[in-house]
Amino acid sequence: MPGPPLGFSEGLRARARTHLAGFTRRAHPPGERRPAAVALVLVPDAEGRACFLLTRRAEHLRAHARQWALPGGRIEPGESAEDAARRELAEEVGLTLGAEAVLGVLDDYPTRSGFVITPVVVWGAGSGELAPNPEEVMRVYHVPLDDLEGPEVPILVSIPESERPVIQLPILSTLIHAPTAAVIYQMREVVVHGRATRVDHFEQPVWAWK
Repeated sequence: MPGPPLGFSEGLRARARTHLAGFTRRAHPPGERRPAAVALVLVPDAEGRACFLLTRRAEHLRAHARQWALPGGRIEPGESAEDAARRELAEEVGLTLGAEAVLGVLDDYPTRSGFVITPVVVWGAGSGELAPNPEEVMRVYHVPLDDLEGPEVPILVSIPESERPVIQLPILSTLIHAPTAAVIYQMREVVVHGRATRVDHFEQPVWAWK
């Protein structure tokens, strides 16, 4: 039988901070890729369950419209990944958090579309009501961390275009693909379970290569 839901608590915050402090992250030099950051922000839902925020991008955007995404974007010159992730949280979903909210950083993920993404894990306690920016975000979802614990997570698929397995996460009655899926999966492994699982070898679907 499944256990009780994972609650949003100080115990979870302490566990996440400890696991991230003991995790040796893998950095990728940008080279010709552009550095970017995404925020894995942990927040409670109305039932007190521990969740992370996932967005659906606005349909009028020129790139990656209507795709599932974590709040994030390019790292500006002179800006750290942590500061960029917090800035994007404020700009995209109206969530303003201080530097003390950052719990740690996961592995960089180089994308086929020319970015190196640095995932930043953030604690969103006391953040108040979200205010999604309609210019960037169609909707924000609270996804319980428990939704990542099913036996079908993750799904790995082979494609003829690559020797690397494509990772998919079956959540929100759909399939989330890499890079978002890879980053979320590593968050589950490191933050929740303390396992140093690597994900930068997971492939993206061909339609995400541009």
